[in-house]
Amino acid sequence: MTASSTPSTPAMDISIHSSFLPHNDPDAALTFYRDTLGFEVRKDVGYQGMRWITVGPPGQPGTSIVLYPPEATPGITDDERRTIAEMMAKGTYASLMLATPDLDGVFARLQSKGAEIMQEPIEQDWGSRDCAVRDPAGNMIRIQQLR
Repeated sequence: MTASSTPSTPAMDISIHSSFLPHNDPDAALTFYRDTLGFEVRKDVGYQGMRWITVGPPGQPGTSIVLYPPEATPGITDDERRTIAEMMAKGTYASLMLATPDLDGVFARLQSKGAEIMQEPIEQDWGSRDCAVRDPAGNMIRIQQLR
């Protein structure tokens, strides 16, 4: 019997509170997440000329995305900062998976708001239907159809 299946081991109560995505333009990030995706702005904190913006889906106060300036990450070198900036520009540094019961409606809204489309809605080989866009920093945002 494994530790996770023993009756005396209590189940862990863990939820995702927040996830971090880098931004390189706080105003563009704010416009995308607030105006294009329709997220609520929960915090907008400035410090030493940088901004951390916390957003989240309406009606889900326990789940947030913190849009942060990667140059503020403690302990990284100038070379690492340059690498992060290069990866962000290519869209290979960070990504996020969202879900919706109305993929076509969300996709139409994204198109009408001028989001950078990476992939139109498609049935994937792994059984889900999704699309992909890029946020202003280059982060890939995949949006999956809830079934």
